[in-house]
Amino acid sequence: MEPEPEAGPGFLARGLDPAAAEEALLNEPVAWRATAAAASTGSPLPYTPPPPPASPPSSLANPGSPAKADEATGGSRRRTGVDPVKALMHRHRELCERAVDALEIAAGLEAHGVTDRTAARFRHRDVFSLAEEMYARVPRDSDIAPETQHAVSDTPRGRRPVWAVLALLPGTLGALTLVGLNFTGGRLRLAVGAAGVLAVSAALRAALRRGPLRATAHTVPATRAWTCWLLAYALLGDGLLSAAVAGGPDEAWAPATAPLLALAFAVAPGAWCAQLFGAVARRRLASSRGLEEFAASVRPLLLAVFALFLCALWTLIGVAAAVLGQDAAYAGAGTLGALLLLARLLTAHGRTHAPAVALGAAAAAEALAVCTVFAGRLPGCGFLAVPVETAVDTWGPGTVPGLACGAAALTLLVHAARTLTRASAHAPTDTTP
Repeated sequence: MEPEPEAGPGFLARGLDPAAAEEALLNEPVAWRATAAAASTGSPLPYTPPPPPASPPSSLANPGSPAKADEATGGSRRRTGVDPVKALMHRHRELCERAVDALEIAAGLEAHGVTDRTAARFRHRDVFSLAEEMYARVPRDSDIAPETQHAVSDTPRGRRPVWAVLALLPGTLGALTLVGLNFTGGRLRLAVGAAGVLAVSAALRAALRRGPLRATAHTVPATRAWTCWLLAYALLGDGLLSAAVAGGPDEAWAPATAPLLALAFAVAPGAWCAQLFGAVARRRLASSRGLEEFAASVRPLLLAVFALFLCALWTLIGVAAAVLGQDAAYAGAGTLGALLLLARLLTAHGRTHAPAVALGAAAAAEALAVCTVFAGRLPGCGFLAVPVETAVDTWGPGTVPGLACGAAALTLLVHAARTLTRASAHAPTDTTP
């Protein structure tokens, strides 16, 4: 007869298969788990007093007595009563019950601060492995889960033609508005321009309410105000700044319609790039086995998608400027388009505070630049206008929006590389706590 293995932390790994060993490790007494956790982290082992000597129970004389059976069942209940995963499931019960798959549980745990090191305390190598066990052990209603899975699985393919068409509307309506302005005059031209602005605004709103650029959380109210200011500056700001530096404005200046037309057409490639980023990130989330591995695989994807959008945007700026016979404002319109894409991409994944701050900072920088030029005309305040006038004389009026929007876009890109590479950023909104 083979001797029984000695009790202690990790003793089950000596003679059991991996599945049975994992289950037994979860049922180890608390003192053994504390000892194993301390050994795995390198900390000093906690002191565990030796158990007091116990007299042999009377039931040993009669192995088949009821007392012996009660002792066996009671010991089993005592071992399962200290299940750490069960306690974690109780803490995140709503997340586990509403999850469609284990990936959503992993994203929710990561959003609550559970890392791979935390998962190691529950005898799992990473958060994904822990989420798989929680998903397998949670009870579900069989009548509700299939409907939820069906709704989630039918979402991308069923609505793709709708948002793809809506993404083309802002640019199309913007082009039609410019054509109407060229063939009209007087009050009719003013009416056509006002109707065109309203139509493009409605089309843009419809494009952003569906598809991959749809906001998953309530946006900051000031975000729309900052966005409108930045677009208005792209239309009129460079002309105003040039006239102010020259000592004016003495007369009305021509608005720059090419940057706005390019930005309106850029809604379509922006939506397609966002769809590509979300789809590939979700596939990599399904194949990744750790949070660090997932972040390392998604970060180059984010940069590649961002670079793809910039190439499309610069192409649209060049084409629009050539068709309308205007200067190609690559610095101002290019950085503004990059800023708007990153802000909307973060908003679509539930991050709304950073985009509002970045857009507000860019708008404030543009407004401050214009104000300093006019403030320099006051007696004794000429030094205030020197930095802006020097930049405009050297590199042109597009320097101001280029620097303001470029700095804000670079800040958002760094922020997106940290937040959009988390598993919680790609969890479905109806299951994320």
